Amino acid sequence: MQKKQLARAALMVFAAAALLAAGYVAGTHRSTTDGAGAAVTSTTSSDKADPATGRKVLYWHDPMVPAQHFDKPGKSPFMDMQLQPVYADEGGGSTGIKIDPGLQQNLGIRYATVRRQETSAGFDAVGTTQFDESKSDVVQTRVTGYIDHLYASAPMQRIAKGAPIASLFVPDWLAPQEEYLALRRGGMNGSLLEASRARMRALSIPDGVIAALERSGKAQTHIVLTSPETGVVSELNVRSGAMVTPGQTLAKVAGLSKLWLIVEIPEALALSVQPGMTVDATFAGDLSQRFNGQIREILPGISSTSRTLQARLEIDNAALKLTPGMLMRVRVAGQKAVSRLLVPSEAVIATGKRSVVIVKNGDGRLQPVSVTVGNDVGNETEILSGLNDGDSVVASGQFLIDSEASLKSVLPRLDSGTAAETSGSTQPSAPAATQTYETTGKVEKVTPKDITFSHQPVPALGWPAMTMAFSKPASDAFADIKPGETVHFVFRQSDDGYQLTKVEPAGGAR
Repeated sequence: MQKKQLARAALMVFAAAALLAAGYVAGTHRSTTDGAGAAVTSTTSSDKADPATGRKVLYWHDPMVPAQHFDKPGKSPFMDMQLQPVYADEGGGSTGIKIDPGLQQNLGIRYATVRRQETSAGFDAVGTTQFDESKSDVVQTRVTGYIDHLYASAPMQRIAKGAPIASLFVPDWLAPQEEYLALRRGGMNGSLLEASRARMRALSIPDGVIAALERSGKAQTHIVLTSPETGVVSELNVRSGAMVTPGQTLAKVAGLSKLWLIVEIPEALALSVQPGMTVDATFAGDLSQRFNGQIREILPGISSTSRTLQARLEIDNAALKLTPGMLMRVRVAGQKAVSRLLVPSEAVIATGKRSVVIVKNGDGRLQPVSVTVGNDVGNETEILSGLNDGDSVVASGQFLIDSEASLKSVLPRLDSGTAAETSGSTQPSAPAATQTYETTGKVEKVTPKDITFSHQPVPALGWPAMTMAFSKPASDAFADIKPGETVHFVFRQSDDGYQLTKVEPAGGAR
């Protein structure tokens, strides 16, 4: 009986051991299966999807260092904070950004439609007025005499047509005039008197002086030289009392009723300008003053300083509103109409390397587009490539949009040459700044790679007080800094975050 009890006890022990072994194997298999499932779940969650919301994540970043992107969540290597996700439905991809309509209204954003229009193949230029040299008159004397009185006192003096310039005393006129008067008093016949008149004309005595001689019976020894044209005394070469000789130029009078307009043609348009093209000029100081004309001739040579070609035309100035040297806004009209794609000139942002226009997509997102610009047509600019007829573009507030987008790290800066990478790169997209910043904090931890501080706010970066690790320039740098010390430190942004450049006790150097 006792043997049977012992056998039964042994059998129960064996069964219990078998059950334990089976349970262990089952538990091990279940644990392996659960681990595989966890791995799958982890892989799925790292596939740029937020496990809390299920929204697609483009990348994670530190808002304080938005240029550096990470492909999975975690703690920021720069700050004592978690990385923040940037979602695809927030406009972080290449399709642009989406800004709340209320914010757009607050920013004062206006839109314009790209349109195709038939315009003349002309262009805008600048011009200056000059004296019409073909209208200049020369005042000369044909006899020897003396300036008895000078009415024009200085060059560039305005003068009317027929106004006196100088009174000239001619002694050589006295003898032939007295001879003529003696013949007339002696009752000589008409042939002798006519011969005396011919002699006076040969001596350059004007017919007016001879008529005054016959009328008054007295010799005329003075003659007044007058202006032949209304204009300006451009040259005055004599003074009162000066002796003059035959052929000497006393003065020059430049007329103002007609002026030359010299138009500066850009070198790139030199081959498209031809004589006969119509010009519409507006005085820059008074836009109501408009003048029209046609290009008369193209002056040879390109200016080495302004790289422009000069075209000359004549404009009417009968009202004498213009004077030489005035700046004119010129529109040179083309000979035929050309179809052009136009946008408001204020919609084009010239960065120096390229021209950019912010386009509004069909879903309301805003996206920068590089364009090739042509000539300006009034207040509009021709677009050669980059846009289509009917596109909606931002006409104002572009830089505010750029700033808003940069805060979200979803729109590349407009002055960059290429678009910012939005993939899972862990490298910064731009060189680090060289500016330094400084603050005071308590040393929490020191390692060969970095030092962790609980520091005060950094107003220059907009940082509040926080705990953060700063990298060391070398493993043996700042060897005398210990945890618990209050220090003043200086740092700068580097390729690896923020790097210390100086650390010293808050009271000064050791």
